[in-house]
Amino acid sequence: MENPEIGKQKPACGMASNCAFMIRRTWKECRGVLSVCTGLIFCGVAASLLELFVVPSILEAVERGVGPGELLRLIAWFTLGMVGVRALREYLDTNAIFGRITVRSSLCLELHMTFCRTSFPHTEDPDYIKRIKKASKCLDSNDDAGEAIWQTMADLLTNLISFAIFLLLLCRVGPWVALLCMALSAASYFAGERIRAWRYRRREEEGALLHKMAYAMDRGRDMKLAKDIRIFGLAPWLTQLYEKYTRLYQDFFARSQRYYLWADLLDAALSLLRNGAAYGLLISMALRGELGAAEFVLYFTAVSGFSQWVTGIFSKLGELHRQSLELSVLREVMDTPEPFRFEDGKPLPVKENHLYQLELRDVSFRYPGADHDTLSHVNLTIRPGEKLAVVGKNGAGKTTLIKLLCGFYDPTQGQVLLDGEDIRQYDRRDYYKHFSAVFQQFSTLAGTMAENVAQTTGDKANLPRVWDCLDQAGVADKIRELPEQENTKLGREVYLDGIDLSGGQLQRLMLARALYKNAPVVVLDEPTAALDPIAERDLYQRYSDLTGHCTSVYISHRLASTRFCDRVLLIENGGIAEEGTHESLLKRGGRYAYLFELQSKYYKEGAMEDE
Repeated sequence: MENPEIGKQKPACGMASNCAFMIRRTWKECRGVLSVCTGLIFCGVAASLLELFVVPSILEAVERGVGPGELLRLIAWFTLGMVGVRALREYLDTNAIFGRITVRSSLCLELHMTFCRTSFPHTEDPDYIKRIKKASKCLDSNDDAGEAIWQTMADLLTNLISFAIFLLLLCRVGPWVALLCMALSAASYFAGERIRAWRYRRREEEGALLHKMAYAMDRGRDMKLAKDIRIFGLAPWLTQLYEKYTRLYQDFFARSQRYYLWADLLDAALSLLRNGAAYGLLISMALRGELGAAEFVLYFTAVSGFSQWVTGIFSKLGELHRQSLELSVLREVMDTPEPFRFEDGKPLPVKENHLYQLELRDVSFRYPGADHDTLSHVNLTIRPGEKLAVVGKNGAGKTTLIKLLCGFYDPTQGQVLLDGEDIRQYDRRDYYKHFSAVFQQFSTLAGTMAENVAQTTGDKANLPRVWDCLDQAGVADKIRELPEQENTKLGREVYLDGIDLSGGQLQRLMLARALYKNAPVVVLDEPTAALDPIAERDLYQRYSDLTGHCTSVYISHRLASTRFCDRVLLIENGGIAEEGTHESLLKRGGRYAYLFELQSKYYKEGAMEDE
C-alpha cells in the first residue's frame, strides 16, 4: 500500500537527483551493486534479442538449404547462448541482494543516527516525527524504495535499450507501423493505469480501514490488556470490531477488483486493435512476396515485444517516480537544518573539580503552536555547588525550566548562561556532557545491568566503577543475588532470560548511572513520582548525600521531599512565585506554605485511614 502522505507536496529532490544520490551512495558503500545492475541489464537485453532472432535465424538457414550439421550447430549456439544468459541472470539475481542490503543498511544506520543526534526540539515536533516515520518506511524491507530502486532502474534501462533496438527493426517495415504500435501501447498503458489508480487515489480510505483492523487485532493480543479483557468481557466486543472492519475492507477490495477488470478489458481491446493492424500489414506484405518467412516471423515477434517494452518503460518510470518520492523524504530528513550548533560550535570541555554557575536571564519560552508562554521573563541564578529545589503544581513549567537549563530548548526570549557565557555558542553535545540527569520517563535498554549503568557495551565499561556506583546507590546487593550479577540482562523484550526490577530498584539503578557519569551538574526531574512520599524522600536524600560536590537541581510536586535543599523555588503562572529555604517559606505563610499544608493534611488523613 502506498504511503498516503507521499505525493501531497512537491518533493525536495527530483527523480534524476535521487537516482544520482543512490549511485553516489553505492559507489561509496558497495560498488559491486553497480556491476550487478550492469550485468542484469546486459542479460535482459541479450535474452530478448536471442528470443527474437532464434526462430527467424533457423528459418533463414532452412530457406538457404543448409545441411543438418550446420543447422544443429546453429540451434546449439542459440541454445547455449540462452542457457548461458539465463544462468548468468539467475546468478546475478541471487547475489544482487547482498550488496543492495549493504547500501540499505548504511542508510538505515544514518537515519537512525540522524534521529539520535538531532536537536532535541525535533524529537517533540510532530511534523519531524512524521517525516522520520515516512523516511523509515522506504528502508523497511527488500521491496521498499531504498533497495528496490536498483531493480527498477535495471528494468527501466533494459526496457529502454530493447525498445530502441525493436524500434529500429520496425522502422524497416514502415515508420507508421512503429508509430501505431507506440501510440496504441501508450494509450493502453495510460488508460489502464488511470483506472487501476482508483485504489491509489483512495489510499487514505484503505489505510484507515487497515489501521482499524490492525488496532482491533493488536488490542486483542496485547498482554497488558489481558486482565481487563477477561474482567470486563471485552473479547466479544473486540471480535465484533475486527469483523466489522474486515467486512468493510472486503467491500473496498471487491470494488477495486471491478475497476481492475475494466482496465484489463480495455487493455485487451487496444492490444487487439494494435496487433490486428500490425499483423494485417505483415501478412499482406508476406502474401505480396515482400517478406520471406524468416523476416515475417522476425517482425511478427518484434510487434509483440515492442508493445511489451513500451508498457515496461511507462510502468517502470511510474514505479521509479514513486520510489523517488519516498527517497526524497529520506534525503529531506537527513538534510534538515539543526537549530543548535554541534560540530560548528565552540568546544566546551568539562573542567575537572570545577563547580559551574547556571543562569536564566530574562528567559521566556513558548512551545511551537502554543498561544501563550509557558515561562515568562524568568531570572534565576543557580550558584556553584548549590542544591536547588523546583516545586509547583503539574503544568506550572517545572520541566520546561529543566529543559532550558539542560539545553534541550533555546528560550524564545532571553539567554541561558553557563559561567556567564551564552550556551548557544557552544557545541551542544559538549554542553550535555556537563549534566547527569534522571527524568520521570527515564530510559533503560535491553542490555546487561553493567551496560545500563555505564551506557556502553560491556567490554568498554569500567566494572570496578560500575560496582562502586551500584554500592553507593544501594542496589549492589540485589545485583549480586542475580544469576549473572552485573551481566544479568535487564528486560524481556529482547532476551528470554532477562529480568525486570521493581520501581525502587530501577530508581537506584538510574542513580548509579548518574553517579557513573560523574558530571558537575545533577538534575532530577521527578524521577520518583511513582513512589510513595517516604520512599521518595529517602531516595532524594541519598541523591543529595552522594552528589554533595555537584551543582544540583531537584524537581518534585511533593514539597516536603526537597526540604534539604539550599533554596526552594515555587513555579506558578509561568514565573517564580516564591523562593527561599523550606523553613523561611513556611514562616512567610504564602502560597508555598498553603500548598504544603494541603499536602500535609492529605498525608495525615491517609495515615489515619490506614491505621
